[in-house]
Amino acid sequence: MEEPLCCCEYVDRRGRRNHLAACCCDCEELDDGCDRYRLRDPLGASRLRDTLPAAASPRGCRPEGGGAAPRFPGNLSGERERGRRQERDGAGARGRERCCPGASRRCAPPARRWLTCKSLPPGALESIADTITDRLRVPWFSGAVKINISLVPPLVLLPVFLHVASLHFLLGLIILTSLPVVVLWYYYLTHRRKERTLFFLSLGLFSLGYMYYVFLREVVPRGHVEYSQVVALTCGLILMLAALSRAKKDPGYLPIPAGNEKPSHQGLPNKSVRGSSSGLHGISGAGSSRAVNGEAKGYCRMSAEQPEGVKKDWCTKCQLVRPARAGHCRLCGRCVRRLDHHCVWINSCVGEQNHQAFILALSFFMLTSVYGITLTLHTICRGQSPFVALLYCPGAYSDYSSALSFTCVWYCAIVTAGMGYILVIQLLNISYNVTEREARLALRDNTGRRLLGGLVIDTGQYNRGLLCNWGHFLSLGSSPPQRSAEDIV
Repeated sequence: MEEPLCCCEYVDRRGRRNHLAACCCDCEELDDGCDRYRLRDPLGASRLRDTLPAAASPRGCRPEGGGAAPRFPGNLSGERERGRRQERDGAGARGRERCCPGASRRCAPPARRWLTCKSLPPGALESIADTITDRLRVPWFSGAVKINISLVPPLVLLPVFLHVASLHFLLGLIILTSLPVVVLWYYYLTHRRKERTLFFLSLGLFSLGYMYYVFLREVVPRGHVEYSQVVALTCGLILMLAALSRAKKDPGYLPIPAGNEKPSHQGLPNKSVRGSSSGLHGISGAGSSRAVNGEAKGYCRMSAEQPEGVKKDWCTKCQLVRPARAGHCRLCGRCVRRLDHHCVWINSCVGEQNHQAFILALSFFMLTSVYGITLTLHTICRGQSPFVALLYCPGAYSDYSSALSFTCVWYCAIVTAGMGYILVIQLLNISYNVTEREARLALRDNTGRRLLGGLVIDTGQYNRGLLCNWGHFLSLGSSPPQRSAEDIV
């Protein structure tokens, strides 16, 4: 029986027991990288050159006392051969005439660089990064806990940036303008590399906690916020976190077939299977645009089973047949029922099982954020409406406490505007019964209609009217109702 781990021990990624004190020891990848970039030892190299035989003396050097320089075989004359060697070596005449201090010592070529600069083998940098990430841990009761490095930047940089932005209006303008640009750049970087990261989830949760802390520390002590308002704001924050916790759960992953054998698709028609993981359907026909939504069971007299017009396709990644509206997420590596999109703010997919909780979390966030911004502006800019105070507040930079609160208000306003745009798009998509994935594929294939200035893409395939569409959305994740005799007939 193995001994339990102490607070400073852990099991590394190779399954070996390790200790925090040995975080810099026994790293083959790091040692190999240092060997390839190590500094040369000029004294050791010269000692090695002292032991070289005369035949190994570098070309172009002469022993002290004179002597003919070694000639290379060839048909060229001496002058032409010497010039050819100078062009090939690139050392110049002075490098050719450098001699050893003693006649008994052989000549040594001048050192051209101090680093070897050998290229690392493919995957070496990734292996070194994985080793460092695996050893970045903190002591804990049941063993050292691994720290995700993407959690660190928001915890450190956000308070620093907000405090620096509170020093002057121009600093606040520069920082609050550059922050969204940096976040968007990092999003496109991780999206292009198909990497999952906790950076955005950490940024969102820490922003909520830090804004709430600034509100309690800088705004409430001024005496203009009532106790009931603080309770209401706190309740909204708790409800939002509860909905976010529910949205982080299973979005509706399709079960992966057991074993390595591919599921048989003998009973499927040939047109229904297409080797694709992008979510494109393999059946097309005149009735496909009129296909009813097989997932909206029990609403608008839709059949509980998927009709013939509803299409299925084969996922080459998960090795299974996806039902209608399901899609493969390349970041999660799984197929999800009624996949909407992969949300970086919750570090998970939004699908059939958690779409309602996702909309609920966005709604609670919008209400809580707008309410907190309003309370803070009423406290800092007395006698002004929130919208006017957000644009013009003369006493905002009169003291550091007011400046920090006003800067946090603007930061919350920027985040709220971005989340509000996402919520509006989601509500419009629900009203037309279309997902973000379906809208993206419709735009790519030029099969959808742009409505409301391009805010929503209507595919026309699952749209059954506003009430039926919302009824279908509210029934997501529920067990299918029992079919009535009328439906069977």
